[in-house]
Amino acid sequence: MSGVQFQSNWLDILTSPFMQHALIGGSMVAIAAGLLGYFVITRQNAFAAHALAHIGFPGATGAILLGVPVTVGLTVFCVGGGLLIGLFGRRVADREMATGTILALATALGVLFASLASANARTTTSVLFGNLLAISRSQLVVFAAFTAAVVLALAVVARPLMFASVDPEVAAARGVPVRALGVAFVVLLALTITMAVQVVGTLLLFALVVTPAATALRLTARPGRVAATAVALALGSVWGGLVLAAMVDLPPSFFIVSLAVLAWLVVLGLTGGRRGRGAPARPVADTHHAHTHHVGAHPA
Repeated sequence: MSGVQFQSNWLDILTSPFMQHALIGGSMVAIAAGLLGYFVITRQNAFAAHALAHIGFPGATGAILLGVPVTVGLTVFCVGGGLLIGLFGRRVADREMATGTILALATALGVLFASLASANARTTTSVLFGNLLAISRSQLVVFAAFTAAVVLALAVVARPLMFASVDPEVAAARGVPVRALGVAFVVLLALTITMAVQVVGTLLLFALVVTPAATALRLTARPGRVAATAVALALGSVWGGLVLAAMVDLPPSFFIVSLAVLAWLVVLGLTGGRRGRGAPARPVADTHHAHTHHVGAHPA
């Protein structure tokens, strides 16, 4: 391909301001996404994560129409959609129906806004596929605030959220605010997706929010180790993707997704589709399920 050429000055490119912004912004997204990924899988929220990215699309295109920052539109629609999903979807089946309905409306609005904002087709394309190299200093400030909110909130609610995720009935019986935790989690997920969309785009979101955690769960079932491994894999994908993009001048989102999927395939091959050595034979949710039933059998 004549359009793909090795850039001998790639080290200079990596030290440029726009690449440094991309590195910092991508790293913050990787940290937030890696920490939330375990809960996304355990709570069976993968569809909600996918839907929230698309729900944010009309927010982004609407922001283009109004002439306000895309991050503002993404935040309003992602968080708003997350609140609706959390409030209307208590059980998994109810949540998926609510998510599908909200997603349908958001998609229709996205089509309308995108057609009205056709003069800004390049920005619209960035929302779909990401534009990490265009992250600005002001966006980094927002990313830092969002990442801090996710990390601090998880530090407070991680244990009860884990309990509510793997056995909501027993958790509710023991006085854990299951519904409130569900809403809080979806809002944290919405903040993370608002950032991730600007890194890898709406269509490639799973590469940072789900794939690293899914890979980590093949290696260990301990929640802390899953989170740490998922963050490491997400960071590696972002950093490696930026280096490769600097080398050949191609979109970093392609390389980020490719590296994340490659890691998943390698681990899948090494473990033979089963959990790695040292991980429990049963799925992580089943392991915690048994533990929480044991805990719930004793008075508080």
